[in-house]
Amino acid sequence: GLYGSVSPRDIAQAVTESGLSIDRQQVVLAQPIKTLGLHRVRVVLHPEVSIEVTVNVARSQEEAERQARGQAVGAEAEAEEPGFDMAALFEQPEAGQGPGPG
Repeated sequence: GLYGSVSPRDIAQAVTESGLSIDRQQVVLAQPIKTLGLHRVRVVLHPEVSIEVTVNVARSQEEAERQARGQAVGAEAEAEEPGFDMAALFEQPEAGQGPGPG
């Protein structure tokens, strides 16, 4: 779990452990995250491609799971907004891809 203040390096490590290998330079974070809860963070995959990941900052794995289920304060308000989370990132279909443009 992430504890204390969360830096781009921490986020890059967590994303990499989830299956998408990124470097801390790709994490766009104005200042370290110092509060618990779910935080949206932009990750630049390529110069023209960036995604948003949801960083779940908690004191324990149990707390992280509670927050992920939407029991955290303020999570309900954000649920309406479209955005990427770690789960959505890896749900792209592998089969049936058509030819690309060009």
